[in-house]
Amino acid sequence: MSYGLPYADRRGRVFFDERACALADGGAIREPRAEELLPLPEGSVVAMLPRRGPLVGKPVKPRAYGKGGYAAVGVLLPSGYTRLLLPAYAEADGAPALPLFGYAFACVVDDALHVAAAKTDDGESWRPRLFEGDELEQAIARRRAFDTGSRVLEQLAVCSREYGCFTAQNVFFERGEAAIPVSPSCNARCIGCISEQGPESPIPSPQVRIARAAESEDIVRVAVHHLTRDPRGIVSFGQGCEGEPLLRYRTIVESIRAIRARTSAGTINLNTNGSLPERLQDVIDAGLQAVRVSLNSFRPDVYAAYYRPDRYGLNEVLESIRRASDAGLRVSLNLLTFPGVTDEAEELEAMEGFLRGVHVEMVQTRTLNIDPAWYRRAVGGAVAPRGMLEALARIRATGSLVGNFTHQVL
Repeated sequence: MSYGLPYADRRGRVFFDERACALADGGAIREPRAEELLPLPEGSVVAMLPRRGPLVGKPVKPRAYGKGGYAAVGVLLPSGYTRLLLPAYAEADGAPALPLFGYAFACVVDDALHVAAAKTDDGESWRPRLFEGDELEQAIARRRAFDTGSRVLEQLAVCSREYGCFTAQNVFFERGEAAIPVSPSCNARCIGCISEQGPESPIPSPQVRIARAAESEDIVRVAVHHLTRDPRGIVSFGQGCEGEPLLRYRTIVESIRAIRARTSAGTINLNTNGSLPERLQDVIDAGLQAVRVSLNSFRPDVYAAYYRPDRYGLNEVLESIRRASDAGLRVSLNLLTFPGVTDEAEELEAMEGFLRGVHVEMVQTRTLNIDPAWYRRAVGGAVAPRGMLEALARIRATGSLVGNFTHQVL
């Protein structure tokens, strides 16, 4: 079966050509498989990829669609889905770098858009919210009136309004996983960092990193309030609007001890790059209950090419995961996935070798938001990709769950 092509004109209008055979990019140009496709999920965003002509035809000899002037289309998936394939396109000379989003392959089936994705999680608090009137603004005003001097709440109000961050919004709706950003500094220079791009970057960062370090007293007030209102809730250090929280481990240790002196409710979580295992141990000893460690690869060279770490490497990251697991924490991995890299044969072997030796409760798949060509230039081209569905199956076979976000303890 062949799958029709969605494409965009110069004005960004999307059209269908069901006679053209759309091709996908899974590390190699190929046709999608039926089991890789889902109807367009609610909450998806269809995006035009400027100066990138969609590829059609047969994989052995793909060709650009039309006579020029048409752009490829990608889909930005909502939470709860894992991208399986990328759009296949020919990039024109001088094409601008794509913004930091995750572009999934889309095609046409029975005059309707389908995407290359798998549904991998669900959770009420993470579904896109359609606020009625000024519901969010009322929640922000109500919560800030309760704690008028909080700089943490001031930052989270920005994240809620401007970035649509669910964990920030949860602070004001007093439920679920609540963000507590603490660190303006980082010891990695990720090429896809959403909060701080270097001067050499061809694109701006979509967010502005926090400028002030949060103080322990402020952190404790926000955290205790949240856990009091939602006793099954989660408070999380380490957010997209900040750097690496372990660089402020002393403040986190002090805060955790003060939180637990006032309430035993809920879960205290840390999102981290895992770069400082000794400092993570200090936080564990203070009472940390859950940790989510981010990485893009279990291979040192691929990891370093993306994270560009400062005075640490993948060995330190894996040691942090081991320490957290040995201490009995709920351990999750924030795995930044990219078809054609995450599912390479060598990558899967490295991943399985680690996960079979260390208990990880959940591998949370995250679409790596980056221009695909930019990422490939950094980490190299694909070698023997096995497909993302196989990658997900092999994660599950190690005993780890596959999901997309942290769930409350029932």
